[in-house]
Amino acid sequence: MKLNSRNLDDFIEDVAVPTYDRSDVTVGIVHFGVGGFHRAHQAMYIDRLLQQGQGSEWGICGVGVLPGDRRMKDVMEAQNCLYTLALKHSDGAWDTRVVGSIVEYLFAPDDAEAVVEKMAAETTRIVSLTITEGGYNFSATTGEFDVENPAIVADLVDGAVPATTFGLVVEALSRRKERGLKPFTIMSCDNIEGNGHIAQSTFTTFARLKDPALAEWIAAEGAFPNSMVDRITPVTTPEVIEELSARYAIDDQWPVAGEPFTQWVLEDNFTLGRPPLEDVGVQVVDDVTPYELMKLRLLNASHQALAYFGYLSGFRLVHEVCQDPQFAAFLLAYMDEEATPTLQPVPGIDLAEYKHTLIERFSNPEIRDTVARLCAESSDRIPKWLLPVIRKNLEGGGEITRSTAVVASWARYAEAVDEAGEPIDIVDQLRDSLVPIARSQRENPTAFIANRAVFGDLIDNDRFVAEYTKQLTSLQKNGARATLEALMSTR
Repeated sequence: MKLNSRNLDDFIEDVAVPTYDRSDVTVGIVHFGVGGFHRAHQAMYIDRLLQQGQGSEWGICGVGVLPGDRRMKDVMEAQNCLYTLALKHSDGAWDTRVVGSIVEYLFAPDDAEAVVEKMAAETTRIVSLTITEGGYNFSATTGEFDVENPAIVADLVDGAVPATTFGLVVEALSRRKERGLKPFTIMSCDNIEGNGHIAQSTFTTFARLKDPALAEWIAAEGAFPNSMVDRITPVTTPEVIEELSARYAIDDQWPVAGEPFTQWVLEDNFTLGRPPLEDVGVQVVDDVTPYELMKLRLLNASHQALAYFGYLSGFRLVHEVCQDPQFAAFLLAYMDEEATPTLQPVPGIDLAEYKHTLIERFSNPEIRDTVARLCAESSDRIPKWLLPVIRKNLEGGGEITRSTAVVASWARYAEAVDEAGEPIDIVDQLRDSLVPIARSQRENPTAFIANRAVFGDLIDNDRFVAEYTKQLTSLQKNGARATLEALMSTR
């Protein structure tokens, strides 16, 4: 049965469906980046709120900006913006529901004006973002906004039809200023330390290049709450679509499958109010920093710790890596000895329990998350998630052996040939420069970390360089598994 509004009442009882009247739900949130994570996380929380009879003014209008978002537009239109969310437990059980909190979808390349006016409307009070780490157009090393990005340059031309997220959002803010409306809150939900601060910096920098007075107004009147978000949500595969059909007879063109665990910690900083998210399990706090550091340096950095070593050792699925006792021990050792000392106290969190829960989550065989997904876009992820751990421990004389070995494993992986001589498909926006550099490190062992655009001044630290070259040499001569064994034998 096709998923759409007409067929909701006919689905089997094992699938929960919206019990609220979606025609009464109005748009209060415009969201950029309607992918699997947003639909498994923020949209799910708003759906929970609507199910409780609250928040009808906080419906979501999704926005696609990239050419690849056209397929999502087509699916959203065909399914009345409905989709299925399946939470997959490690024992094979599924918790499945149809989510109805997204009530509209706009595709900016087709109608940028409609997107801008949707945000400029008085009823829109939040613009939220899951545009990935690379979508903020800033250097992880310097923090500087890339003003030379051709897409940014094009959007700054007088009279240009905005095509980027920055151009669209800032144009909408400009119209609100002209109309005497307060700015909407810009709420980043991406995996970046201080994501609200980054959003404030990048959007106000773009606005300043367009109109300095507008930038001052945004900085003075706007709000950019920080947040920490968490739910492992792999890319939807054809197998998920087929199994959904087999279990429930639902024809959903783009369902979402994820793990049962979810967490959202959100700074209470909004210009025009917010949904009562604390009523549906969101931790609304004054300071997100301790929580985001915990997540970025334990969960996200551990994903990188298992990814390259795992791939080079022949694993292709995340749960297979983490069900290997040696890899599980390596991850716990990294978290205990190197990541945890760099964290702040985290109110209400038992860190020992949290770390063991991470291993359990990574080991869930039903999620079937791919190692390749974790290896993608490393030049964005490593500088934000792992290098801060190394820097902090270098400053304080702490351990760096395992975290530096992870950097070396990335460098070895970036050679784009595995230990069996098979090619590796490197997915990274800097691929064309990273792969030649990585391949040159057989003759020049520090070539990869000499890339200051990625690693900053770490190349100048003798302790880091010595540890890095030791681990890289082992990876090249002995392989990933033997290198891991050697790391664990010295604990």
